Amino acid sequence: METVSIAKSAGYDLPGLRSAVIELLKPIGGMSAFISSGDRVLLKPNMLSAKEPDKAVTTHPALVQVVAELVKEAGGIALIGDSPGIGGFMRVAEKCGLVDAARKSGATLIEFNEAVELQGLGTFRSIHLARAYYEADKIINLPKLKTHEMMTMTCAVKNLFGAVVGAEKAGWHLKAGRSQQLFAQLMLEIYQLKKPALNIVDAVVAMEGNGPGSGDPIKLGLLIAGINPVAVDVIAGRLAGIPADLLHIEREAARMGLPGAVIDNIEVCGVPLETIPETSFRLPAGMDVQFGLPGFLAKALKNHLTSYPVADMKTCVLCGVCRDACPPVAITIQNSALSVDKARCIRCWCCRELCPLDAMQTKRGLLLRALMLISGRESSCYSSSSEPKGISR
Repeated sequence: METVSIAKSAGYDLPGLRSAVIELLKPIGGMSAFISSGDRVLLKPNMLSAKEPDKAVTTHPALVQVVAELVKEAGGIALIGDSPGIGGFMRVAEKCGLVDAARKSGATLIEFNEAVELQGLGTFRSIHLARAYYEADKIINLPKLKTHEMMTMTCAVKNLFGAVVGAEKAGWHLKAGRSQQLFAQLMLEIYQLKKPALNIVDAVVAMEGNGPGSGDPIKLGLLIAGINPVAVDVIAGRLAGIPADLLHIEREAARMGLPGAVIDNIEVCGVPLETIPETSFRLPAGMDVQFGLPGFLAKALKNHLTSYPVADMKTCVLCGVCRDACPPVAITIQNSALSVDKARCIRCWCCRELCPLDAMQTKRGLLLRALMLISGRESSCYSSSSEPKGISR
């Protein structure tokens, strides 16, 4: 049995949050069960981009500060590190409040700018991870619970993709991002190369809709913790009310026989699941639906069965961030207009994830729109704001 603990937190005020984290960790032994004196402990928050904490794009700095303080009290040396999806490390850290959190807690900020090559565990021959991440004595994973246009949900396992340094993320999207199953395998292999000692999920204010960078904050008032990130994600998905068949990482973990993938084998401590009000996150507009079609037919109907990115030219300033971040080089800017090559696009949604102005929107293929209306998912789960006006084709 895997153990996952849940605690309530009304907000991010430091005294209340500290009490909530201590209560959260009690069922699994407290912070001292994971940290030994002198351990160099890397806290791995979500630092996707330079957004204010109240946007719910990044892990809240108050949680990072509290965990860093508890690590130091347990005798560890607290480090805070990540590789942002866009923007310089210190600029992102400043904007999302982590510079202040590090200063107040006495932790050290570490940019992931050097990688080590590791032998893959099966599907992938080799994987490069940040040296600071791999060589830390312990990892405490601090993800934000959010929806995700490619993987439906990003939480504990997906947050570890931040251990891939800088531009190599785009390379992996190109190599593995054409298939949600293959990309899920990559996430799970990265997790197994350097397993976190502890995972603490920021679900006090989560994100629904067009996550991970352009969604809407949704207050859950919860913290989730556990040793196994797969088990943590299974419970997080349940709390978010996301259909199990859409949780690609969890489905792939079950197929691979990894511990923590089966909810019946997870013991939930702290706040009982049945006492938490049911919630159904709005899911991203950019998601497609898995129809089990033969490969040749799915390829032929790709543009009709999936959503694809388009630019809202009323918002877009042609900054080129999406173009430069696009793994298959499907985005061009010519004659003061931005265009997306739908045939080349792999639907990784890096463009929407990294656009600083939320100007990259989605357009659903004709068959996808029809099937979603028939299935009822258009109104029950998915964001309805996917057909913006003023779109460049």
